[in-house]
Amino acid sequence: MDRRGFLTSGVGLLGASLLAGCRTPEPSAPSIRAITRGPKFHWRGYYDKLLYSPDDRFVLANEVDFEGRSPTQADSIRVGMVDTQDKDRWIDLGGSSAWNWQQGCMLQWIPGSTSEIAWNDREGRQFVTRLRDVKSGRTRTLPHPFYTFSPDGQTAFAPDFARLDVTRPGYGYATGAERDIWKLKPAPDDTGIWRMDVATGKQRLLFSLAEAAKIPFTGPAAAAFMPGSVHWFNHLLCNTDGTRLFFLHRWRNPGDKAAFRTRALTMGVNGGKVHVMDPNGGTSHFVWRDPQHIFAFAWHPSHGERFYLFKDLSAEVSVVGKDAMPVNGHNTYLPNTNNEWVLNDTYPQGPAKLQRPYLYHLPTNRRIEVGAFPTVAAINGKEWRCDTHPSASRSGRQFCFDSAHTGGRQVYVADIAQLLG
Repeated sequence: MDRRGFLTSGVGLLGASLLAGCRTPEPSAPSIRAITRGPKFHWRGYYDKLLYSPDDRFVLANEVDFEGRSPTQADSIRVGMVDTQDKDRWIDLGGSSAWNWQQGCMLQWIPGSTSEIAWNDREGRQFVTRLRDVKSGRTRTLPHPFYTFSPDGQTAFAPDFARLDVTRPGYGYATGAERDIWKLKPAPDDTGIWRMDVATGKQRLLFSLAEAAKIPFTGPAAAAFMPGSVHWFNHLLCNTDGTRLFFLHRWRNPGDKAAFRTRALTMGVNGGKVHVMDPNGGTSHFVWRDPQHIFAFAWHPSHGERFYLFKDLSAEVSVVGKDAMPVNGHNTYLPNTNNEWVLNDTYPQGPAKLQRPYLYHLPTNRRIEVGAFPTVAAINGKEWRCDTHPSASRSGRQFCFDSAHTGGRQVYVADIAQLLG
């Protein structure tokens, strides 16, 4: 099946039979089109990565020939970019055998560079970073993987991806180890968050799991970690001036029915000055608004589960979009809008299990639906699910997202310029 079909409706569904139950599109509905095609499947890196080239022409993506199961050490993918100004031509750039369904291989443009990209790969038993200049073709390899870069692209940070594969399947990289969380050391002092110099590849352990476990728990008593709890880190993001790092400290308690517990921490990019930003156990997706504020979905006593704006190194918190954005999603700010516009989505909702990318305008409290895409039952809610993970272009006038609504995951682009005025 050719999945490249062009979509011009604001609801973004192929075929009138799928329109039932969808919200009426905005008067100036955005054009939406697929930029990848079958028979192979395509998806991108994570929602908070730079996936567009600086001129908005090229979109980075991954390519794979199967769906519906966990990747093994032997499974590899191709990485490439789509030329959106040349009939959506696929340009192959390399491959990776260190990847997962939710975040791919962390493929992204390096911040501050106009032509260099990065992704994670594997050499033997070691995870590494590949860097490639898409103009010159020059490539190099760094001896440690990455999760996020500093805004100048000179420093990278990473959790333990092998440990993540056991503690949070879908976010780590396969090693062949049994996925038995209770066979891991609970809070080791030799792994945690690593910092790497991008120029030299030199890395050091910045903050260990043992150090995190020693920080007193101040959240709800029922969520407190206990002796024997297994700890890990996930979801790292550097702030906008490169001085602070946000991350999630997660753990699972023996006998606990919950899959994991969470608290949100920040610290200096050189280590130290660790701050428990949210101890309440529900922090999920997030983005830095500026060097001091974090916009995150979380649970807070004031309004329950909502999006909130937290001020780093303080207890200040305020709700955002209380009624317009009441459910979890993958939130970012649109570039070049003075942080007035939010790009977000939902997990599958309603009888049709529709995923909805949307815009939210903070000054007017206005939510604009961009599309509604039914998920595929065989992958819904599983490790290999296909979340839309919308990512804005550099100009903020369009965004790319993933969807499997035509039978398998492919990459789409939505033109939202008319919606922004």
